[in-house]
Amino acid sequence: MRLNWPNFLTCLRILMIPLFVGVFYSEQNYLSEELQNKIATLVFTLAALTDWLDGWLARRLNQTSAFGAFLDPVADKLMVVAALIILLQLGRVDAAIAFIIIGREIAISSLREWMANIGQGKSVAVSFLGKVKTFAQMLAIPLLLYKDPMGSFEPLFWGGLLIVLAAGLTLISMGYYLKKAWLVSHSL
Repeated sequence: MRLNWPNFLTCLRILMIPLFVGVFYSEQNYLSEELQNKIATLVFTLAALTDWLDGWLARRLNQTSAFGAFLDPVADKLMVVAALIILLQLGRVDAAIAFIIIGREIAISSLREWMANIGQGKSVAVSFLGKVKTFAQMLAIPLLLYKDPMGSFEPLFWGGLLIVLAAGLTLISMGYYLKKAWLVSHSL
């Protein structure tokens, strides 16, 4: 495997996870809660931007690869799971919401692997609904991480609203993918 820019950015995103998690394990006298929130928000936002950028570069530079196609969604899921677990520990997201989002990611990843094994991987490709879910989730998480009010804007409130929306879209998109897989697998 040759390391290209898209794959480099994906690997960088994975390397950001320990930094992201480590911010919350620093001593309170070293980093205040407010600074922890700001740093974690920045790291998560940078990771989300590298996700967009690596996909754009892969298409633009024609540097798509099987390794990148495998690693990119893994990096995304690891970052989202790390963020949800931290937010759960901080009491900023409900356990049911975290379970729905994490459980769906595991189920759909397994479903995609199974469908690829039976030669039907394209039938459960990412849908528009899945992209909307990801967008809501990637907007909600930094708001929940940041938490502190900015004037009259309440990030915790809006992040909470968006993460509930993301969880609802998560269930709907999971149903969509399961239905597609069911129909494809029963037509073979």
